[in-house]
Amino acid sequence: MLLSKMKKDIFIDNNIASKFSNPMDPEYKKLIVWLMNSDIEESKRAYLVTSQKLLKEYLRSAMHAKSPTSIPVIIAKLTIEKRIITVSNEQIRAFQNEYYTKTVIKKLTSNEEDREHIPVVLLSERKYALSYDQKFCNDLRTFPGFTVRVEKRPEDLPYAD
Repeated sequence: MLLSKMKKDIFIDNNIASKFSNPMDPEYKKLIVWLMNSDIEESKRAYLVTSQKLLKEYLRSAMHAKSPTSIPVIIAKLTIEKRIITVSNEQIRAFQNEYYTKTVIKKLTSNEEDREHIPVVLLSERKYALSYDQKFCNDLRTFPGFTVRVEKRPEDLPYAD
């Protein structure tokens, strides 16, 4: 696929998305503006990469958030605009069946819950992720056969480029 046709997709771990309700940090504000902005040309629009499990995590952690920048509001807007990319449970299982060999599983350091998120990132177009979880980040960076860009801070990831 040509780079110009590639969607500007990003995986945002729940530990990052939970900060969206009251973003004091200017870098998070920039990330939210980029996610919410649909008044730009198609090739620059943000797409959020998710799974059913991650969507449930988002909604559970922000259930009572009233902020216009909370992750449920962002998800609602992106869903209406068809800017949510959901990796299905079947795609996750197929990925795990193919790539989660005994050797790979032994080297994973993240918890069992997060191991289901690894295929979500690795099946995305750009393989960009934001997460604070060091073990999850390590598993993404060292997963054999894939090149992933995962950072803890939005300004360290060229998400809008």
